[in-house]
Amino acid sequence: MGVVVIGSFNIDHVWSLPELPRPGETRSGTYRTGPGGKGFNQVIAAARAGAATTFICALGSDAGGALARSLAAGDGIDLRARPSNDPTGTAGIYVDRDGHNSIVIGPGANADLSADHVRAQAEAFAGAKVVLAQLESPIDAVMAGFQAAREAGVFTLLNPAPADARVPAPLLALCDLITPNESEFCAQLALHCGEQLDAEALAALDDERVHGLCRRLLPAGTVVITMGAAGCFVSHADSDLRGDNRPCYRVPATPARAIDTTGAGDAFSGALAASLSAGRPAFRDHLVFAARYAGKATERAGAAAAMPRLEDLGA
Repeated sequence: MGVVVIGSFNIDHVWSLPELPRPGETRSGTYRTGPGGKGFNQVIAAARAGAATTFICALGSDAGGALARSLAAGDGIDLRARPSNDPTGTAGIYVDRDGHNSIVIGPGANADLSADHVRAQAEAFAGAKVVLAQLESPIDAVMAGFQAAREAGVFTLLNPAPADARVPAPLLALCDLITPNESEFCAQLALHCGEQLDAEALAALDDERVHGLCRRLLPAGTVVITMGAAGCFVSHADSDLRGDNRPCYRVPATPARAIDTTGAGDAFSGALAASLSAGRPAFRDHLVFAARYAGKATERAGAAAAMPRLEDLGA
């Protein structure tokens, strides 16, 4: 087994319009719907990036849940879904002409994912190389998964999103790697270190300053901050450079003709997990692959449906 993902499935309701609406403003746009949820986006990305995958989630007994089961089967994903009496999760997404988005989620069944259901998948954790989670699911369920991963000696990757989620210190301590964007990094930095930092200013800070902040947030693990068009920043603990030759550096973004950035961070994390499970020798090689994969995902509209396959990446 390659990658186990613990997370959410949503039905996305997407409106595309020239500019994002301001408070109190009504705008016209075009509408589409499709599968999403950070967990499902990431497991689809991991599967299409070449990994054997398991998805642990909670689904309603409705059309949305049936769609999740059908799509998982179509991509060869081993689905471990807890049934819920609540409707399958939903998200409302607005996308402007430049591909920027605003998103509101309704958890629905996702809130029913229990620690007991996660712990019951012990054999999936024992056979995995990487366990990946986000924070659209209950924290205790994610904690249970990461504790099971640690007991099995499996690498843990947390995407601490959305930005308003509070990552408890015991969960951070179970992370080998975290992949926040600028807003998510600054939110967790403020929560755990009391450091107030403007997310828009982060990319312009010098490397040693950002590296120092990363070491304060996750002293014993690796931090990868995704910065959109500015690429990503990597910070390793001195005790484990993961095959790299320096503790911190930047990886440029892959040029892309972006039309929709919805799910780009999920594409990055899912592809990174798949690459890590394949065992490339240097960590930077994993990042280059994940950045290229995420860039390709932005060239298509949608979230899970936009995740490319390996053959789409070209040579």
